[in-house]
Amino acid sequence: MDMVRYLPKEMRQSVDGDALKKAEEIRLRVGQPLEIVMGDEKIRQYGRVSQAQMRECLNYLTGYSPYILEEEMRQGFFTIEGGHRVGISGHTSYHRGDKGTVTDSVSSVGTINIRVAHEVKGCAAELIPWMQKGKGWYHTILFSGPGVGKTTCLRDLIRIISSGENLLRGYKVGLVDERSEIAACHMGVPQNDLGTRCDVLDNCPKSVGMRMLLRSMSPEILAVDELGSAEEFEIVQEAMNSGVYVFGTMHAGNVRELISRKEMKNKRGQKDAVRLIEICRNGARRKYCVYNGEGEQLWES
Repeated sequence: MDMVRYLPKEMRQSVDGDALKKAEEIRLRVGQPLEIVMGDEKIRQYGRVSQAQMRECLNYLTGYSPYILEEEMRQGFFTIEGGHRVGISGHTSYHRGDKGTVTDSVSSVGTINIRVAHEVKGCAAELIPWMQKGKGWYHTILFSGPGVGKTTCLRDLIRIISSGENLLRGYKVGLVDERSEIAACHMGVPQNDLGTRCDVLDNCPKSVGMRMLLRSMSPEILAVDELGSAEEFEIVQEAMNSGVYVFGTMHAGNVRELISRKEMKNKRGQKDAVRLIEICRNGARRKYCVYNGEGEQLWES
């Protein structure tokens, strides 16, 4: 997708087209330069963003209809065509409800951060042998800090396994794409390549979508991005107990931090059933470390 169309018109001519092609983040802050962060960790800055230009950019991103995305924007982000996630910050209004503090809206937006989604076909191919277990698979968690490439790797794994690329056969994959980042569905149809045997629930809460897929689509593999809540892990355990392989992602700085989380404790002791895969960055290059369910390192790329 041509990202320049989302930028304020006065700034489009000055922005380097090559920088946009390599962009991983495009960040606008009122009163500060427009900033492009590229995969090689280089940063380019342009001009200075005014409040009017911020409103202009938000109009382009929402199709001049921000009220349509109101529910998503309450969470501080929304997803646009292509699976690009747009984070926003600024003045918030909120109230206290039965479930704690609830954000009503984010108004007077002061920052927009566009996280550019990329399909990188083949980026996860070297992980496949470490995830295979006989004729089946290990339950697998991809983990890292934010912005390193967990979603990109999960997308590629789904594509490879669903299509059966260099495998004996393709597998039925059920994907819950709560933030529309993996499949980038438009009218329910994935715009990204997820192979030939992937069924997607788009814009659906993970805790709801996982159960729906298990009941209705008989997946062999259940894929979900950014696992976190206790309820989500309860459903993951249900899937594992019913013979479905689970592939997911989580935020964690290192493997010890990951396995110490209470949600992972019921996975401890499953040394021979679980693979934990850490994703790191060395400049533009991704690096992988594979661990068993007890956090013992098995391989490093």
